Amino acid sequence: MRSQTLLTAAAAIAVAKASKEVLATPPMGFNNWARFMCNLNETLFTQTADAMASSGLLAAGYDRINLDDCWMQMSRTDNGTLLWDTEKFPQGLPWLGRYLKEKGFHLGIYQDAGTQTCGGYPGSLGFEQIDADTFTNWGIDYLKLDGCNVPTAPGRTDVETYKDIYSHWHEILSKQANPLIFSESAPAYFCGTDNLTDWYTVMDWLADNGELARHSYDVATWGDANPWSSIMSNYDQQIRLARYQSPGFFNDPDFLVSDYPELTIDEKRSQFALWASFSAPLIISAHIPDLGKDELAFLTNKDLIDVDQDALSQQATLASRDSTWDVLTKSLGSGDRLLTVLNRSPAAASTSIPLAQLGLSSTCNFAVKDLWTGDATGLVSGEFKIKNVPSHGTVVYRLTPSKNSCKTVIPTGLIMNTFSMTCLTAGAAKGSEVSSASCNFPSSQVWQVKSDGSIRNLAEQSKCLTDSGNGPITIAPCKGNPNQNWSYALSGDLTNEGTGKCLTEGGNGQITTETCKFETNSQVYALPIGAKLQ
Repeated sequence: MRSQTLLTAAAAIAVAKASKEVLATPPMGFNNWARFMCNLNETLFTQTADAMASSGLLAAGYDRINLDDCWMQMSRTDNGTLLWDTEKFPQGLPWLGRYLKEKGFHLGIYQDAGTQTCGGYPGSLGFEQIDADTFTNWGIDYLKLDGCNVPTAPGRTDVETYKDIYSHWHEILSKQANPLIFSESAPAYFCGTDNLTDWYTVMDWLADNGELARHSYDVATWGDANPWSSIMSNYDQQIRLARYQSPGFFNDPDFLVSDYPELTIDEKRSQFALWASFSAPLIISAHIPDLGKDELAFLTNKDLIDVDQDALSQQATLASRDSTWDVLTKSLGSGDRLLTVLNRSPAAASTSIPLAQLGLSSTCNFAVKDLWTGDATGLVSGEFKIKNVPSHGTVVYRLTPSKNSCKTVIPTGLIMNTFSMTCLTAGAAKGSEVSSASCNFPSSQVWQVKSDGSIRNLAEQSKCLTDSGNGPITIAPCKGNPNQNWSYALSGDLTNEGTGKCLTEGGNGQITTETCKFETNSQVYALPIGAKLQ
């Protein structure tokens, strides 16, 4: 069963349908924050729009231009209305919206759920209806709602306070004649703590209210000495949350910082490829007029944009991980399978990927297309060899089955505790016992989640993850009994059917089951994409 904070199945379907009508695929466009922060003005946005139109970015799908913090005056009018800064925007935001619309763009805006924005400007708390009406009247159709300076309501927890405010915004926006796209930054104020229960709890209700979840940290701002580290930090937050994403609701790891001089071209390309593999928003925060031909080439790569905008909206999950390689995969609406491989090491390297790690039949043939070059590389079966991936580089391939019978995919990959970021590991020192270990041993850490509810290690497919009810979790010969069947909840719980208890990570790498608690650190797991949610 789903956790108590989640919608009933029928209500959840209705919410998902409504969100898909507002935002069927992840947004693409521009935001000023990471590159310019508060140094925004009318000219920045008109020049950005002109450059996006002339460079091919608009034609590639980047049709949203969003203002971030610091666009407004420091006080409201006597009737509570916000005003734009007339020095920064002398012709006004309605004029800017019309200018952008004539060019083929949509205008989005920033506000804060609290008493003040992060930059110290008037927040929306107590003025939600006025602000929503104002934004609609200005021709705006996208709202990023930040979460600075939110005072805890009397008798409410911080989580409850944020939920009340963001739910109130949802009620207002859903009644607008043309509902605004609602980007919710609430979870960013609960991530990275010693106890992630509140973070998970906020993530639980976001899809009920909006279309985007800004789930964690701001990506690197201009001048950051190590933007690659920041990108990888947001990447590691993103891979914890794939279970929440569905058509109409997207996990947002923040902006593409494609012009930062501290990044190599391979690192810039990697961020884009990983974000596209996640079906994440592709919002560029860069000086668009000065983007080089190499940056424009990858930002307008049609094959990768098609992956990002795929109708299934799946977020790629980890098929395997070791000290050098992250291998990610997901299904595409055409029946193809995506393979994305990131080299996290400081040197170029080569590798070989067994197709079984991607959930594919090892006996089928697959046509392979390199999504960077567009080249077809012939048919592959069994395993796929990848050569000379540069340091911090990412390669992406589309695998097309040679016949319909080869389209079957078994959810396959890592089972990762999303607090410790350690992986469920077979072949422990005590023989059949399963343990928790650093994600560095693909041969014993890749699991298949079968449609019958069994979970099998890829290396020993005749053995199933088993809860005897009186000791550590083991892998044992599959017999189809309830103690070998598991269900996976949106809350991240992996529950054994026989004992009714949840998979639990203990000290010293021990894996047991215990009474299911509410989204506690030791019991929340990320599973391979495609694992059924109960």
